[in-house]
Amino acid sequence: MTARVFIVDDHPLVRSGVRTELGDAVSVVGEAGDVDSAVTQLLAFADDALDVVLLDVHMPGGGGGREILRRVVPKKPSLRFLALSVSDDPKDVIAVIRAGARGYITKSATGAEILEAIERIAAGDAAFSPRLAGFVLDAFASGAPASTAESEADAELDQLTPREREVLQLIARGYAYKEVGRRLNVSVKTVETHVSSVLRKLQLSSRHELARWASDRKLL
Repeated sequence: MTARVFIVDDHPLVRSGVRTELGDAVSVVGEAGDVDSAVTQLLAFADDALDVVLLDVHMPGGGGGREILRRVVPKKPSLRFLALSVSDDPKDVIAVIRAGARGYITKSATGAEILEAIERIAAGDAAFSPRLAGFVLDAFASGAPASTAESEADAELDQLTPREREVLQLIARGYAYKEVGRRLNVSVKTVETHVSSVLRKLQLSSRHELARWASDRKLL
């Protein structure tokens, strides 16, 4: 049976692109571009009317995907969520899974990979981009407390907005401003503004220092 999918992403172009990539292989029964709209619509669905929610992790509106999970999962425990994000930060992956998502794939995935993940989630299985599964297994197998360095990194990252974290990761991986803008569907000027803000908040002076900062904290 064709999976019935609801898409949550704050970028209309991303939602449109996902629909195009999936084609007729799924039935897109709804979409939302912000937290409140997503929560309202998802809670209105009958329990058997929706199979998978394809959920962006970082969105404006306070809490993003995690906030949607927090508000919907307790009331709709049978609803299955698949996170789709530009971020492959282990902390993002673990946080979203702990909040109730059944899988996590990155936006670099192909249409076929997204479809396969949706089908697995709809069937009651879990689905992860290959390198992300290890993060989840390690986190749930070890319960070890975060190291002092990890705690310090968390405190520094808490200064950044979700969008600034996305920009930080992409810049640190060597993407040019234009490429970052294209991936995040924002202008080059907006990217430059975010980079300046990140450098100021982290007290860094260049892209080189930013890349080294991210590498030292295993954020790449």
